[in-house]
Amino acid sequence: MLIRDWMTSSVISAKEDASMLKVSKLMQEHGIKRIPIVDDEMKLIGIVSDRDIKEASPSKATTLDVHELSYLLSELKIKDIMTKNPVAVSSMDTIEQVALIMLEKKLTGLPVVDWEKKLVGIITEADIFKIFTEISGVRRGGIQFALELSEDPGTLPPVLDLIRENGGRIVSVLTGGYKDNDTMRDVYIRIRPMAAEEENNLIEKMRAHCKVVYWVKDTVHML
Repeated sequence: MLIRDWMTSSVISAKEDASMLKVSKLMQEHGIKRIPIVDDEMKLIGIVSDRDIKEASPSKATTLDVHELSYLLSELKIKDIMTKNPVAVSSMDTIEQVALIMLEKKLTGLPVVDWEKKLVGIITEADIFKIFTEISGVRRGGIQFALELSEDPGTLPPVLDLIRENGGRIVSVLTGGYKDNDTMRDVYIRIRPMAAEEENNLIEKMRAHCKVVYWVKDTVHML
C-alpha cells in the first residue's frame, strides 16, 4: 500500500514570511495541528506545529495589552519558529514504512513530497489508524482467529482451505509476532459472521488442526 492512495492531498500550507498569527488562525479554522511551509515553487522547506505556536506565544502572565499582543503576533514570522528541513516521506513510500518512521521518531504526522521535493500531501497517525481498520476488516465484525503456525512453507494454505470448506468467508489475513528463532509466527484470520452451529463446528476443527491462541467475536461497525 502506497502513501499516495491514503494521504490527504488537499494540504493547507503557508509561506515562511507568513505571520504566526495568520498560521495560528489557519490551524484553528481547519482543525489541524501542523502546517507545512513551502517556497514559491511549492518545495517543502519547513513545518510548524501547534506546539511551536504555543511555545512562541507570550505567556498568559504577560503585561502586554490586547493591541500590543496582536501586533507582536502579527510581526513574528513563521520562518523564525518553524522546523527547517523537516522529516518528509515520498508519495511512493509504503504505509508500513511511514508508520515505522513515525513510531521511531515519535511523530504524529509527516508531509509528503514528490521526486522534486514539492509538497503533494500529508499523512497523520489518524490516517494510519484508518488504514489499519480498513485492511483488518474489523468494520465487518465477524470472528478473528489468532493462530500459532510454523514458519515452514505451506502451513497457511491448509488452514485457509479448512475455513472455506466449513463455510467460512475470509475477510483478512495478517501475520507477525515471530518467535522461537523465527520458526513460529502468529497469524490473525478474520472471517465474516456465521451461524452459531457452523461457528462452533469450525472452531472445533481449527483447534484440532493447529494451535488456536484465541478467537474473538467483533460486532459490525457502520459509519
